[in-house]
Parts: sequence; C-alpha cells; structure tokens
Amino acid sequence: MTGEILSLVMFAVACGVLLLGFPVAFSLAGTGLVFALIGNAMGTFDMPLLGSLPSRYFGVMTNELYVAIPLFVFMGVMLERARIAEKLLTTMGMLFGTMRGGLGISVVIVGMLLAASTGIVGATVVTMGLLSLPAMQKAGYDPKLSTGVICASGTLGQIIPPSIVLVLLGDILQGAYAEAQRAIGNWAPEPISVMDLFAGAFIPGLLLVALYIGWIIIKSLIDPKAAPALVEGKRPEGLWGEVLRALLPPGLLIVAVLGSILTGIATPTESAAFGSIGAIVLAAFYKRLDMAVLRHVVRQTVQVSAMVFVILLGASVFSLVFRGLGGDLLVEDLLHNLPGGEFSAMLVVMLLMFFMGFFLDFIEIVFVVIPIVGPILLKMDIDPVWLGVMIAINLQTSFLTPPFGFALFYLRGVAPAAIKTLDIYRGIIPFVMIQMLGLCLVAAFPWLATWLPSVLF
Repeated sequence: MTGEILSLVMFAVACGVLLLGFPVAFSLAGTGLVFALIGNAMGTFDMPLLGSLPSRYFGVMTNELYVAIPLFVFMGVMLERARIAEKLLTTMGMLFGTMRGGLGISVVIVGMLLAASTGIVGATVVTMGLLSLPAMQKAGYDPKLSTGVICASGTLGQIIPPSIVLVLLGDILQGAYAEAQRAIGNWAPEPISVMDLFAGAFIPGLLLVALYIGWIIIKSLIDPKAAPALVEGKRPEGLWGEVLRALLPPGLLIVAVLGSILTGIATPTESAAFGSIGAIVLAAFYKRLDMAVLRHVVRQTVQVSAMVFVILLGASVFSLVFRGLGGDLLVEDLLHNLPGGEFSAMLVVMLLMFFMGFFLDFIEIVFVVIPIVGPILLKMDIDPVWLGVMIAINLQTSFLTPPFGFALFYLRGVAPAAIKTLDIYRGIIPFVMIQMLGLCLVAAFPWLATWLPSVLF
C-alpha cells in the first residue's frame, strides 16, 4: 500500500511542478527518478526496472509512425508560410458576406480547411486573428462572438485528420489495446492503427464544424447586431472563379493526403511525406518559397518535433516508475469498483482529463494519463477507436479553457487593444459547451466514430 500511496503523491507532485512552469520533459523524468529513489529506499520499487528504459527509447527511435510527426509539422508550417489562409478567408468572406453571421461562418470553414491541411493550432489562430478579427470589428461583430469563433475554429486541427494528437493517441492506444487483450487471454488481437483513428475522427470533426456554424446562425437570428452582414447586395461577378482558384490547390492536397490514408493506399507516414512535398510545391506556386522561408520552416519543424519527442522520453520514465510503485493497480481497482461499471469509469476519466486541460497541455495529458488509464478502460470491452476519438475531442477543450488555454494566449497576442481579455475568455464559453455537446453526442452514438473505420477497413 505504501507504493500505491507514493504513486499518487508522485502524480500530484508532477502536476504541481508543471504548474510552476518547469520544462515538461525534465519535470516528468525528474519526478519519476526522485520517487524511484524514495520507493527504493522504502522497499516498494525495484531499481532494475529502470533497465528497461533503453529498450523503450530504442522502440521510440525505430517507430516508423513517429516519422509522420515532423513531416506533418513541416507540411503545416510550410502551408502557413504560403499564406493560403489569406486567399481562403478573402474569398469565403465574399461568398458568405451578404448573410448575417457570414463572416463567422467563413472563419469556421477556413478553420476546417486549415485543420485538414496544417493542423497547427497556434498558426491557425494567429493567422485568422490577424486577418479576420479586424474585418469582424469593422463589420460590427460582437467581440465575444468574433474571438470565440476564431479560437474554436483554430482548435479544429486537433480532431480533424491529419492531426498530431491522433498520431500520438493512435500509437499509445495501440500498445494499450494489445496489453488489455493479453490480460484477458487474447494473444492475437486485431491491431488498432492511426488510420482507424483518422477515419473515426472524420465524422465527429465535421459534426463540430456543423455545431459551430449552427451556433453562429442561431446567434445572428437571436441578436442580429452581434453578427451583421459584411456587405450588402449581390455577390460580385466572377466570385465563383475566385473561390475555385483559392480552394482548388489546397483542396487537392487535402484530398491527396487524407484520401490516400483513408483508402489505405498509403500509411500516415507516407502520406505526410507526400503532403510535405505538396506544401513546398504550393508555396512555390504562390511565389512564397525562398531560402529564408525554408530556413524558418525547418527550424520550426525541429523545435516542435524535438519538444514532442523529449516529452515522450520523459513521460516514459514517469509511467514506468508509476507502474513500478503499483499505481496502475490502484487506478484499476478504483475504476473497477465504481458503481455503474464502464459508464462511470469513462465518465471519471473524461472529467479528470477535462479538468487537467485547464492547467496542462494536451501532450502532457496524452503521455501521462493515457498509458495509465488506457489498458484499464480497454479491458472493459470499450471500443478503442471510440475511446480515442472521445479523448481527442476532450483534449481539444484544453486549448480553450483558461487559465492556460493556448488558443486564448495566441489570439491575445495579435488582437487589437480594443479587444479586452475578458471578451476573449467570455467568448469561448459557448464553444466549450458546444464541444461538450459534441462529446456527449459521440458518447451517446458511438457509431459516429466507429462507422467509417468499419466501412473503410
């Protein structure tokens, strides 16, 4: 029992250290090593367990799936530098500008397209904040609605594939599912892949887009002054040609990358490589490609990729020590003994992750929480694809919930001084509630996540 208590204390200390602002990877690894020494001194942890770390690290280094992460990041940053968002926002604003709430709808649609092509929240929020927020202010939009729409649309890259969150989740859930199946005596389970998660997240992602647009339309009907039309009268001639020219290049890239994954023609890593080349071609097509741009893109790719992998290595130490202290058995007993069975277990885990999202980044939650609770939930005969999509939607809210919602910080950094920080915080409340509604719909109707993978694969 001493080891289990130590594991809970270790979890609490790790969260406290992270809240103090120390680097994530070193906080997780350092906390794990300190409690390994304490556990060893108290006779509740075997130090030879740490000898398995090199093999874990080698497994990460040789995992071909993880190659997709820097490639998708490269693709996203290159497309952001190609400034496709500018053309999309301009043409979509003209297309929907004659209707109330049209500019807000344009932002959501462009956010969806950028999510399917770049998948980088920071770049999307900053770009749309710089381009859309001044136009929304000029049109007389309610600051709360305009900031909420931009922040929420920017986070769509976390659920709409190709998403780095889904790549990380897919790999962790694959191991958790195999472990859960072995525990119940199935030594040859059907493998779960990232492609399954990509397909599973596709319909829920579109559902969130529809809910966002639905809220904007309702808001414009209830309070017409909150979302007035951008322009009066008819649309300009030749608009459809402009829309086609803006949509076709990124649209072809999205179809090629996503289509090759969902049809099984290519693996996520192969599609990411193709997407990176396609992003370079698009940047050259828009005359945005030079050595300075390429240098910036490569530097950003290295920074993001190094951050992800160093956190992964630090989290490996933390999860190994947590299990060595018996923390996983404590969590398993707790979830199994809840009244209500798997429903209560899922509810507790979802609530825990939601509240952790107020203070921690999605990567920290994925690497710390999922390896612990994933095998336990999957032993309860929960569908792994449905579980992965539920987690991805839940983690999406971590970008919007104060005090550490990164989308809020990104927008605050580029928003004019006339936009109050309180407006940004109040503006995201309806969209967090919409995401919770989307989560409840996927929970009530699991086929929203499981139907497409079952058809395609």
